[in-house]
Amino acid sequence: MKLALRVVIFLALPVVLLAIWWFVSAGSIDFYQLLLSKIFGVFPETWFGSRMIDDVLPSLVRLAVGFALSLVLGIGVGVLIGTNRVLRAVTEPVLEFLRAIPPPALVPVFILVAGIDNLMKVLVITSGCVWPILLNTVAGVKATDEVLADTCRAYRITGVYRLRTFLLRSASPQIMAGARQALSIGLILMVISELKAASQGVGFTVRQFQTGFQIPEMWSGVLLLGIIGVVLSVLFRLVERQVLGWYHGLRAASHNEVRN
Repeated sequence: MKLALRVVIFLALPVVLLAIWWFVSAGSIDFYQLLLSKIFGVFPETWFGSRMIDDVLPSLVRLAVGFALSLVLGIGVGVLIGTNRVLRAVTEPVLEFLRAIPPPALVPVFILVAGIDNLMKVLVITSGCVWPILLNTVAGVKATDEVLADTCRAYRITGVYRLRTFLLRSASPQIMAGARQALSIGLILMVISELKAASQGVGFTVRQFQTGFQIPEMWSGVLLLGIIGVVLSVLFRLVERQVLGWYHGLRAASHNEVRN
């Protein structure tokens, strides 16, 4: 029953917004203000055919690779910086400088360095996704409990075991928060990386529809990106619930103690 209620709450606002769009656009003869029914009509034939294999799947694979690289780099470098005060002081100005550069501005640079193939697109996605993960990892590692840190030292818990059971576990709530932000950024950069010097992908196809004045198909691509974003968000929540099950359980127990 709770699951059904959550699904209803989750879908309520999107359904209401689509209904408003449907009725507002009904009877419209404006070339740019299309009927939602027309967009729904072209959606299956536009995306459920060869474009699903040729454009959508390559885009999602590049997003997955770029996001995975961001996780490895962000968590790895974040742990190093967060646990070393001298390294943190030395790297802070450089990190602030690099973080301030908008990833879309680096697209021409990556084209020169990596060409126009998949590597360039993955680098664009990684260049934007890595910062929320890295900075949240640094903050999470810095905020570890001093009592637990002293306990690890007293029991001589070091190396990989200390990293896995203490540092990463303590910092995991903030790491997951950074990963959630990075996933949204990655979806945006996935499209941006395909707008220039590309021959496939969702962003490339949407731009082709726009330049060819195929307006219903263009809007169907925008709708597809929104659906992809929702699906990725739901999948991330499921993963987050598994990774942070101990954290949510601890918070729930603390809340129940306060209430009692």
